[in-house]
Amino acid sequence: MHHHGYLWTGPKDRFDKEALRRPPHPEPPPAGSKPELIQRHREVTAEFPTTDLPPLETAYWLIKPRTLVRGSWDEAKEAAAWLGERLAAYAPRFASVRDRDITRLAGLVDAAAGELGSGADVSYGFYLERPSYLSLAAVTCSPNRSRPELTCPAGQPSATPPRNAENPR
Repeated sequence: MHHHGYLWTGPKDRFDKEALRRPPHPEPPPAGSKPELIQRHREVTAEFPTTDLPPLETAYWLIKPRTLVRGSWDEAKEAAAWLGERLAAYAPRFASVRDRDITRLAGLVDAAAGELGSGADVSYGFYLERPSYLSLAAVTCSPNRSRPELTCPAGQPSATPPRNAENPR
């Protein structure tokens, strides 16, 4: 078992586009459906696996482009430490003062280590200033407990930083 880390920041209105954050229905619309329904199914089928938007179900990060992987770890504590580093880096920008509390953030990291160690996925989200959103996830692989049919991203992440760089400023 190992873990992959994912990070996305962006405008809240883009994050709110749930149609691109959920996998398409496995069956296309039945013959005779409205053309716009058929077209929308085609669009979502093509866009969902390639969009950098966080999926509604954390395990679906595994089908996203490998370049979105921010790190890979064999140990749950290492993946949780990465989450903690990201939380610390972004905490000054959290919209809620409560979310910035160091004790609360440390508790999230401890909880993440436990969840990842049990084979579960961890996903955290925070509203940032300007209305932006931060999504952090650590996804367990080989296999994923909630979606064992999903394959693990091959190899390590590419050296080219993804569009949503980790720099919180």
